[in-house]
Amino acid sequence: MKERLLELFHENSALIRGQATPLVNRLRQNALDRFEKNGFPDTGNESWRFTNLEPVLLTEFAFDFQNQSRSLDIDKLFTCDVYDLDTFSVTLLNGWFVYKHAPLTRLANGTVIGSLAKAMEVYPDLVDQYLGKAVKLEGSGLAALNTAFLQDGLFIYVPEGTVIERPIQLINIVNSNVPLFLQPRHLVIVEKNASLTLVHCDHSLTHKVSFTNTVVEMFVAENAHIDHYKIQNKGRNSALVTSNYFVQKKDSRLSTSIVTLNGGFTKNILDVTLSQPGCHSEHNGLYLVDSNQHVDNQLFIDHAAPDCTSEQLYKGILDDQARAVFSGKVMVRRDAQRTRAYQNNKNLLLTDDAKANAQPFLEIYADDVKCSHGATVGQLDPDAMFYLRSRGLCERTARQLMMYAFAIEIVQKISIEALSQRLDHMVEKRLKGELSICDQCVLHCNSKEPTTFNIDLSLL
Repeated sequence: MKERLLELFHENSALIRGQATPLVNRLRQNALDRFEKNGFPDTGNESWRFTNLEPVLLTEFAFDFQNQSRSLDIDKLFTCDVYDLDTFSVTLLNGWFVYKHAPLTRLANGTVIGSLAKAMEVYPDLVDQYLGKAVKLEGSGLAALNTAFLQDGLFIYVPEGTVIERPIQLINIVNSNVPLFLQPRHLVIVEKNASLTLVHCDHSLTHKVSFTNTVVEMFVAENAHIDHYKIQNKGRNSALVTSNYFVQKKDSRLSTSIVTLNGGFTKNILDVTLSQPGCHSEHNGLYLVDSNQHVDNQLFIDHAAPDCTSEQLYKGILDDQARAVFSGKVMVRRDAQRTRAYQNNKNLLLTDDAKANAQPFLEIYADDVKCSHGATVGQLDPDAMFYLRSRGLCERTARQLMMYAFAIEIVQKISIEALSQRLDHMVEKRLKGELSICDQCVLHCNSKEPTTFNIDLSLL
């Protein structure tokens, strides 16, 4: 696969380079050199010790270096089923930005939303200033590969002092009759005293094998605020690796939530740099996996300045032969005095064959800090089960209620009410084994009937 990709780059270099600036093309060539040297990550890499990418790469993937559907009416193909979710919606289909009217939209307040490929043409100075400045090529072969092949993705620019009241929703869809290898690239810039809420949804509309290697760079300027929600509901034959790089400036606020409901192979990488004093960073995650699904969440929080705080809470429920990996590292550098950092990972195993590997880790070089970490891997509490059974609940209902109570803490941290309610409903259905990807869904999403538990509360 490595040799094939190198050949494809040289054969399609004109298409890949497109209208990019000389600076972007130099960045691309540097990344290609790094990928040629390091290749794909393997289990000899500490960050990939419990996650083997090799089986994913055995497929003969197809590559598309030209946008074949730039003006497609996406509403005929996919409609978001979150009721009353008022968002500015944009779509990527098979790695390419799809639009009805124009590839870039400039709002009255100066905000720019649209295609990264078009932004490289229209705003070359802005793209040159930020693109590639957060990503760490030396530490990730996949990030280097994405940078070498970057063509299109989402571009968002929020100017100084602008508050985006309406969330922006990115819907990333894979729909193909052949196995696809996709590499979307997203660039989000939020200037001083500005704020943004971004909802990122990953969906599959077919059962074909696919591999999506995504890189996201987000820049949170002084006193700026970003809420980033990522919902993953992919097909069981899909592989999804998302590398998220965040840079926070003085007194900025960043909140992320990743909810993994379905997917064959999923790895989420979060790399956050708190580069100036007063930053706050909060990261939450929930993963519900069964069958032979594999999910890996890897976080690195770099406290590079004093008076910053960070929080991590990731929870997972594993059934059948599912596998989950959590690696959470907090680095507190020598000058990062008065750091407050907390991380916790909790896993519920429903079978003896399900496995979870948890690696919370602190590396501290400052002396005035308050840091803690923890991890638990266990089964449902038998005493709690006995209590619920003694109140008249059957075993199945008692198990579902306990799992729901365990998982819903993460969903309740989502500030968009319509999205939180919809995820609440989807989590319950997922725990009942009723939720699969959209084209198999038995939820009848057009129904607005509320979700209820069949429990007589008077017996509790």
